[in-house]
Amino acid sequence: MGKELIELNEVPAGNVIGIGGLQDHVLKSATLSSTIACPSFIDLYSSTVPILRVALEPCHPKEMSSLVKGLRLLNQADPCVQVFVQETGEHVLVSSGEVHLQRCVEDLKERFAKIDINVSSLIVPFRETIILPPKIDMVNEIIEEKNQQKKASKADGETLENETYSDGVITMKTPNRLSCLKLRAKPLPEEVTKLLEENASLLKILDQVYYAHNCGESDDILTPETVAALSKLKNKLAEHFTEAGSDWDGAVDQIWSFGPRRCGPNILLNRIPNYKRSSVWTYSPTDSESPHLNYDSTFVSGFQLAALCGPLCDEPMMGVCFIVEDWTFEKEAFAATDDETVDKSLSRMDLNDDITCKNISKPSKECDSESVGSSIPSSCNSTPFGPFTGQIMSTVKEACKKAFQAQPQRLMCAMYSCNIQVPTDMLGKMYAVLGRRSGRVLHADMEEGSQTFHVIAELPVIESFDFANEIRKQTNGLALPQLVFSHWEVVDVDPFWSPRTEEEYAHFGEKADVENRARKYVNNVRRRKGLAVDEKIVEHAEKQRTLMRKK
Repeated sequence: MGKELIELNEVPAGNVIGIGGLQDHVLKSATLSSTIACPSFIDLYSSTVPILRVALEPCHPKEMSSLVKGLRLLNQADPCVQVFVQETGEHVLVSSGEVHLQRCVEDLKERFAKIDINVSSLIVPFRETIILPPKIDMVNEIIEEKNQQKKASKADGETLENETYSDGVITMKTPNRLSCLKLRAKPLPEEVTKLLEENASLLKILDQVYYAHNCGESDDILTPETVAALSKLKNKLAEHFTEAGSDWDGAVDQIWSFGPRRCGPNILLNRIPNYKRSSVWTYSPTDSESPHLNYDSTFVSGFQLAALCGPLCDEPMMGVCFIVEDWTFEKEAFAATDDETVDKSLSRMDLNDDITCKNISKPSKECDSESVGSSIPSSCNSTPFGPFTGQIMSTVKEACKKAFQAQPQRLMCAMYSCNIQVPTDMLGKMYAVLGRRSGRVLHADMEEGSQTFHVIAELPVIESFDFANEIRKQTNGLALPQLVFSHWEVVDVDPFWSPRTEEEYAHFGEKADVENRARKYVNNVRRRKGLAVDEKIVEHAEKQRTLMRKK
């Protein structure tokens, strides 16, 4: 590249040019052409995945517009940055590492926004999942199979019934007891979870097409390449389900929805005996006479809410399959549907008419069917519980969480792939730093013709803060680490584990003073989100008295 910037009208091929005035038209990358027939270039490829995030806000609220403008410019300038607004209204900046995040915040303050910014503490995402029942305990002893008795629990002041069986099936009724559902949770095969995570963008297109078809729009909105990709994805899922065992026979055609956000690595399966609906892959007409069709989207919304916020620490679920065994309605449920229809018709009436307001005001408060007339039903039993669709949504959400908790729960943490070049005499200190941060070495080999080891290790993202500085201090600046996001990994410790057997008491002690990594991570996330944390605190501390007199 040259040392000068020259303004030109045209540039021949083989040169690096800069085009101005595109900040309002190009988000990150685009293809500029004089003809619309030019095929678009592919997006920029980045080997790093943004994983670290912080919430930003201006020191002075009146400068919020400057912050939004600066974030927009930073998002255009850096291809590895992600900027979005959460459901809580926070502006979140996501970067690929700690050093990258510091550079982005400095550029935002000095170049793009040019204002003072308050930066929150580093936020590391987690995932919640379930596993198959373990066969050995913490002291490597075989766990005996124990038949769990059926339990029934009822919340105070609620009519919601919940039953858990030994096979993990959850039975739950809506608050008005007009609908009952049975479902259970099961861990997805690892290959299926990985495949769904890699094809999230394709699943999002599939959901958009399915929604457009239900709205009566044209079917010719998919390109042949997209249709081929969807067919290939379905075939791969079928192969992985077949390899997983007979429990997953026909699971591909029973998929009801993906979640969260309808494109995540969780699956809702429809195994309801009397409800045959089209799967996500086909657009065949559904049985319109089935009563389940009226609440189909409501059921899926409850699943989406549960998959988005798990019961451990309100983090998204990953690799979980919810199998709906049964879903029944009482006869009074159809009357509740009629009530909602009447309520909608009343809401569309002209409330500016004095006669209409006088005729409706008293009955709506007192629920007097005689004064309202024959057009308004007399049953008001479902009024205290809210709309029936809302009851189904909340019941499905709670049932999914109960089914999740009926299985062995685990936390998944993001992992870095760490490449380190270190001399031979500093190899032991490098191992010590990795061990203190729960890292593990996968491969270590000496480079030919030198005294340098090339080490490949894995390190949890939550433990990587200030890792580069510490390893340089311990190795006198001779170790050169490089961190890149690799995958999600299950923390192999039960977050609710406590010693119970005699061998565990002998090995860990009655108080189990050994640090539980999963519990520590869960408590940190719950404390940051303002959720309840199971911790013992000293409410009234007293100083210990010394009764011995000094002579």
